Amino acid sequence: MSFRTLVQLFRFIAVAEALSWVGLVSGMYFKYMTDAGDLGVKVFGPVHGAIFIAYLALTVVVARSLSWSWRTTLGGLICSVPPFATLAFELWAQRTGRLAASTHRSGKPSSPSKVDAAK
Repeated sequence: MSFRTLVQLFRFIAVAEALSWVGLVSGMYFKYMTDAGDLGVKVFGPVHGAIFIAYLALTVVVARSLSWSWRTTLGGLICSVPPFATLAFELWAQRTGRLAASTHRSGKPSSPSKVDAAK
């Protein structure tokens, strides 16, 4: 799998994980605050669980492929727990260059070369 495809999949799963939180929280609201039943939790619980596991696994794969530091990797894994934190982590990783293929072992973006600066 190419770096680009891997990064696109990571971004997709990060967004899907956050959206599955919306479904799960909505289902819990209707289950516990109304008499609408627990259909939302029965549907979104397993969906969220599967996407959660996929996000964890993909975070490890991306971390290894892009040589993230252990702190960046741990941050990505921890962000899977609070609702919507995967979106924040994905945006942060994108803005700081950690989702670019040109990272070095520390997980921080490499400095541009003189050739890149001339462009």
